[in-house]
Formats: sequence, C-alpha cells, structure tokens
Amino acid sequence: MPPTLYDYYQDHSRQQFRGKAVCQLNCALCDVLVCMRGMRALLLADNRIELYSTDVPPYMVQLVGDDYTTPSCRCKIRNIACLGCGTELGYHITQPCGGCMKACNNGHFWMFRTETVLAQERLDDTGNYPFIYPYTCAHMLDFHEP
Repeated sequence: MPPTLYDYYQDHSRQQFRGKAVCQLNCALCDVLVCMRGMRALLLADNRIELYSTDVPPYMVQLVGDDYTTPSCRCKIRNIACLGCGTELGYHITQPCGGCMKACNNGHFWMFRTETVLAQERLDDTGNYPFIYPYTCAHMLDFHEP
C-alpha cells in the first residue's frame, strides 16, 4: 500500500510542533463535535493569527463554495461549514502551494477560526494528563466518527 499524507507528515513533521496539546473542537454555535484531533496553531502566512488545525478530515463539516486563493500564497483553499447549523468554521487547503510545502508547516490542511469553535484539551484515560501531538496509538487517530 502506498504511503498516505498522514504517513508523510508523521515522518516529516517539524520538531517545534511536537508536544502541543490535542484538543476536541465543537462548533461554537450549535456545539456539534467537529474534530477530536485539533491543535492550536498560527497561520503560516501571518503569525499574528491564531487558529486551530487538524491533520485528519473533521466530522460533521462540508466543503462549501469553490476553491480560491489568497494574496499571501498560491494554495487553493475552500471554506468548510458545520453540518449541524451551517456556520462557516474555517477552510480546507485542497492544494497546498510549493512555497507553503517548503516552509515550516505541521501538515495540517483543515483550519478552524478560533471564534467559530470551542476547544477543550483532551485528557488520557486517567483524566490527569493531556494528549500530546503527535500521538500514534491507532485508536486515537480518529479516522472514524465517534
């Protein structure tokens, strides 16, 4: 079986992204669960902008509209909306540009604006310690719906 994007980024993720807490993300308007593997991040094109990101397709979201680009790079992106209430939560990078792929990045292609989601750090089975990115237990990758 050929390697997946997840395999690539597990091998190539930059050291500064390791050790960050993993968060559960819910839609801020309707509280529907959208992600169990979120991470607080800074926008690559503008480090003043905080957001949440994930490296796996989120739950209960839908791509909306057409792909577009921004003035800061040539990545193709498309907005994502909550299937529970229709609120636009952020965007998905459908085709990263060469410049962004060469820059220091965490391999996360699903982005959530901080004002559109509620984040809660996930804890281990004991309830005492946060899950830390990247964790590799197969049952924690959340490739399936909860």
